[in-house]
Amino acid sequence: MEKLRDITVLITAAGNVFMPGTTACLTKNGERKIRLIGADMNEDKTMLEMVDAYYPVPRGDDPNYVDALLEICKKENVEVILPIMSVELNALAETRDRFESIGTKVAVSDIKSLEIANDKLQLFDFMTANGIPCAEYMAVHSMEELDKAVKQLGYPEKKVCLKATNGSGSRGFRILEASQSKFVAFMHQKPTSCFATLDDVKEILSEAPEFPEMLVMEYLSGNEYTVDLLADNGKVLYNCCRKSMNMENGIMLDGVVEDNKVVKELCAAVTETLGLDGNIGFDVKDRADGTPIIMECNPRITAGIPVFAAAGVNLPYLNVKRMLGEELPKCEQKYGTVVKRRWKEMYIF
Repeated sequence: MEKLRDITVLITAAGNVFMPGTTACLTKNGERKIRLIGADMNEDKTMLEMVDAYYPVPRGDDPNYVDALLEICKKENVEVILPIMSVELNALAETRDRFESIGTKVAVSDIKSLEIANDKLQLFDFMTANGIPCAEYMAVHSMEELDKAVKQLGYPEKKVCLKATNGSGSRGFRILEASQSKFVAFMHQKPTSCFATLDDVKEILSEAPEFPEMLVMEYLSGNEYTVDLLADNGKVLYNCCRKSMNMENGIMLDGVVEDNKVVKELCAAVTETLGLDGNIGFDVKDRADGTPIIMECNPRITAGIPVFAAAGVNLPYLNVKRMLGEELPKCEQKYGTVVKRRWKEMYIF
């Protein structure tokens, strides 16, 4: 294989727990040397085991965040930025031309697509308006609306989900179950359990200075999938699916790569209709009857993406190649590839 020229790539949120897998996707690409620059709001010397240089930066929603990244890109001659956090995407999309003026490409969708993809209510409204299968849902803005919505979706006889419309990961998410025993939860569930009663959640929300916009939706009891794909302004280039076999705090611990065409086509439909660009991740779950429903969209690199690189489709690196205008290869996925995540220790002396 012909060796390609060396390049420099910047990864944000470099202190995240899945950073080792993401960096491996880029450094073990088999074609070229990539010099990795890491940026994160927390200073941590262990990052230097994964990147060639590290810079502390403000929070992704800080007004000075973009300027800080621009200075790093100028100093390090960064050619591509791969954002990791949802909170930074809008700011990077709005200032993309500032980065391009110094020769840096930013892997991010346009602002209109991001505003829909990153807001669960707007995403569900978009899917409904475009005839894409969607869960039963209602937006709530008060305790009264919350009571009405959960009852309309079957609570307390049925489990119901509650989500913050702009939350990510498991933040702002609970599964409402009327029969949830606090003693059983205390003795047999980890403190990170997402199950709660309606009264538990109302007590939490009562502490907010104002009621946050929330999404009440049907509880989906079937298999859970994650789809990661690479798109070029809505055109799906690579489409990968894995079934989650063990989840904790919204993060897959065990999974298997599957060729679930129905699930992949569902996510492709949203990507194409919304015109998303770059690395895109979807969380999908089956109804009890096996009908797949999209729960959320993450228009960025996601935590479990390394499993697809192991199975033959290195999505982060393929996106770098796409942004550099290089020819993209045909990739064969090794279906049945199983991933089991384990801890790795890192030390500071």
